[in-house]
Amino acid sequence: MWPAPLAPRARLLPALGAVYRAQLSRARVARIPLLFVATFQSVGIMVLMRGVADGPAEARAVVAGSSVLVVAFVALNLLAQYFGQLRAGGGLDHYATLPVPPAAVVLGAAAAYASFTVPGTVVTAVIGCLLFQLPMAHLWVLAAVLPLAGAALAGLGAFLGLLAPRQELATLCGQLGMSAALLLGVLPAERLPAVLDLARDLLPSTYGVEALIRTFDADPDWLAVAADLGVCAGVGLLSLTAATWAFRRAATR
Repeated sequence: MWPAPLAPRARLLPALGAVYRAQLSRARVARIPLLFVATFQSVGIMVLMRGVADGPAEARAVVAGSSVLVVAFVALNLLAQYFGQLRAGGGLDHYATLPVPPAAVVLGAAAAYASFTVPGTVVTAVIGCLLFQLPMAHLWVLAAVLPLAGAALAGLGAFLGLLAPRQELATLCGQLGMSAALLLGVLPAERLPAVLDLARDLLPSTYGVEALIRTFDADPDWLAVAADLGVCAGVGLLSLTAATWAFRRAATR
C-alpha cells in the first residue's frame, strides 16, 4: 500500500503573506516598547550631536544616520536575536515541517520586523529636521529608503542570527551590527578615519543614509539618489538570499 502523498508546497507569495501576518501579530506587543526605545535613542543622539555638528553637511549626516539607525535597531539587531532564539529553541524544526518555501519564512519575518521601523524613522527624521533646521520637502523619499534599507539590514540580521551557533552569539552579532550602523552611519564621513571607509561602504545602511542626505539639498541630484537606492536594493537582495541559504542550512542540521 503506497503512502499518502504529501500536500504540495505553498506558493511563495501566499506563504509570504501568511508568515508576515503571523509574525506581525506575534511581535506587535513585544516589539512596540522596543521601537519606542529605538526612537528615543536616535532622537537622543541627535540632541547630543546638535552641539557638535559643524555646518549643514554634518547636520544632514546626523539626521539621516539617526533616522536609519531606527531601522538598524529593529531590523538588524532584534531580528538577529529572534532567529538566534528560534534556532536555539528548536523553532526552526517547526518551520521546516511546514509546506512553505524557506524564502517565505525569511522574507515574512524580515518584512514584519522592518514594518515596525516606519513610525519611529519618520518621527526621528521630522524631529531631526526641526532640530537642525533642515528642509522637509523631500522626506517622502523615506518611502523608498525604509523598505530598501530595512530589507538589507533585516537580511543581514537574519543571516547573523541563523549562522550563530549559540543564542548569545546571535545577540552579540546583532548588537555589534547596530553599533556599526551607529558609528558609520550617524557620524559624518569626513570625521571618520580613512581606515573605516571600506567598512562604511560594506554596511548596507550606508546607501540609504547617503540617499537621504542628498535629499536635504535645495536641488537634489536625483540620479545619485536613485543610484544609492539601487545599490541598497541590490545589497538587500543579496542579504536576503544569504539569509534564505542560512535558514536552509540551519533547518537541516
